[in-house]
Amino acid sequence: MIAFLPRRPRSARRAVPAWLSHPLGWRSGPVPRAAVVRGALSAGPLLALGVLTGEVGPGVLAALGAMLAGVNDRPGTRRTGVVHIGLPAVAGAFGLLCGGLLADNGGRWAAVPALFVVGWLSGALSVAGPVWSAAAMQLLVTASIGAGMPLAGPAWLKALCYLGGAAWLLLLRFLLRTPSLRRGARWHGERESVAAVFDALADVLRAVGGPEAGAARRRLTAAQQRADESVRLMRLLSWPAGRGGSAAVHRIVTRLGAATALCEAGTALLWEGRPLPAQVAEGPRRLAAAVRADGAPGALPSPASDTVQRGAFDRALLDAAIAFDRTQPDGAAPPSGTGPAVRRPPRTVRQVLGRVFAPARRENGLRVALCVAASTAVALSLHQDHWYWLPATAAFLVKPDLGPLFSRVVNRVAGTAAGVLVFILLTAAAAGLGGPWWVIAVVVTGGALIPVATRHFAFQTAVVTLLVLSFLHVAGDTQATVARLLDTALACAIVLLVGHLPHLTDPRIRVGHRFAVALRRTERYLRHVLDTPPADAAPRSTGASYATAPSGGDAAGVALRHAAYRALAEARAVAETAAAELPGPHRTHRHDWGAVVARAERIVEAATVCAVRVEQGVPAPPAAEVREVTRALAAMADALEEGRPLDASALPPLPSRCRSLRDVMTHLHGIQALTTAA
Repeated sequence: MIAFLPRRPRSARRAVPAWLSHPLGWRSGPVPRAAVVRGALSAGPLLALGVLTGEVGPGVLAALGAMLAGVNDRPGTRRTGVVHIGLPAVAGAFGLLCGGLLADNGGRWAAVPALFVVGWLSGALSVAGPVWSAAAMQLLVTASIGAGMPLAGPAWLKALCYLGGAAWLLLLRFLLRTPSLRRGARWHGERESVAAVFDALADVLRAVGGPEAGAARRRLTAAQQRADESVRLMRLLSWPAGRGGSAAVHRIVTRLGAATALCEAGTALLWEGRPLPAQVAEGPRRLAAAVRADGAPGALPSPASDTVQRGAFDRALLDAAIAFDRTQPDGAAPPSGTGPAVRRPPRTVRQVLGRVFAPARRENGLRVALCVAASTAVALSLHQDHWYWLPATAAFLVKPDLGPLFSRVVNRVAGTAAGVLVFILLTAAAAGLGGPWWVIAVVVTGGALIPVATRHFAFQTAVVTLLVLSFLHVAGDTQATVARLLDTALACAIVLLVGHLPHLTDPRIRVGHRFAVALRRTERYLRHVLDTPPADAAPRSTGASYATAPSGGDAAGVALRHAAYRALAEARAVAETAAAELPGPHRTHRHDWGAVVARAERIVEAATVCAVRVEQGVPAPPAAEVREVTRALAAMADALEEGRPLDASALPPLPSRCRSLRDVMTHLHGIQALTTAA
């Protein structure tokens, strides 16, 4: 008799490994029409100008600068565009200058140690944040191009042409914006970022107690970070605002302060976990509409303060309504200044060196440096000219913050093959056409596609490959097509080999560093709100140069809390990347970083709730319990930073007097168990 085993349910079947499914991921979203128009008008016209004037080399470099600037042309205010595009462009021009000087004054093989140093610096800077990472990427890529690309002219002129191309795209970003005669239209981007915080908070309140609460909280954190950056840059880059400009700036800053206080109280409701009535979310919705309309919110939902957390939220909502009324366009004049600012205390040389040579920076820097130097050595052995393609390709692949290595290698090969094939077909179709104008048409089309192509690395690689081959074709290199495909495949092989060497890319170091930063900032936040000085009493950085606080609020506490949430969001991104890495010989065991992220989020939320409850009059926890909890946070951060397990005996028992501190320690014990399990 044949016995049939029951079919396993779908949930019990073996899931596809993350490293295998990640290359197929695609980010969705609306088409950025303004960025598409800017992309079409950036590199193509610059290249056409170079052809018309007979200065093909400068035209190619300007178009290259505009193309790479287009990769960083993301949604945001005009001031965020200046930073997100301008800083990487300056780094790219500096890299092109250094590479050009190396090509003019050094031997061919001097590029190997030089690019090793630049690669180490680029990898180390990747830890500092997305803008610095983009700048480090352009620095490394343009240093390779400047050292190997055979274009005539002095190094300083090449760097200036490159910078001019990026400046042209920035000028387009300033000029091509939606015209509006509405009052205060010039601050539309900043107001929209503040309104998005209120909308994201309303989504959190609707999701409290449900399965989507965590995702909604992360979207709120991202919205807060974007708004904080927009308003901070609005103040730092405060060119003359014109009539009524100072009042508009003050209004935006004050309303972001109200949003900050309301979000803190909303976090307490999220931690409480009780589903809320639908009307609770209506308050933030009306405040968002008022920010966009630059007006008043009208009547807000009535309070229902049945718990301490709900009472804190209702109080923050009332304070927000008062702040909105006081900052009406026809209201009283703003006070001098635009709000409190928190600045970093000066750092000692030891602190700076400690950050530069931190384990995560050393690992990132060494990984990038070895891959780029090895690619350079192989390229110089195989090519007399055009060897720069190999190290430039390796630079795009190996940066750890840009995604899982295996996924990027697969998409790089696929995208390069697609770009090469399309260019070959276009070259064959345009064989009867005279002149380079068909190539310029390809560059215009490719520039328009770049803002959309950033949704998938293979798509982006195909578009960039098509553009670079077009630049080389105009410069006279008509035989580069197939060679570029072979060089890409070779660079991918080198990166896979060097990038997965044992003890070189241990994810526990890279991910542990991010979690260590989040826990340390949570510790500082707790010490601040509970007024407990650290044991060493040394001045510590808040991790933020600016924060917006409500009128009369604690700007330093807001800065510390924002810094903790920002570090936590970065830790989640790095953890998701590490989970999708290809398993290698360096992984004797794998931590469940997703579970660690979830517990770390609860720790930061519990610290926020502790602050909210104390502000509402709940007695502060005993100083001894606070010291035990903060020491435990510091000990866990040190263990994660060094990539070692923490003995459970190093953690104190759960506090008995404070529910939120007890929650902190519960999840800290959970992280200790997760990071020591084999």
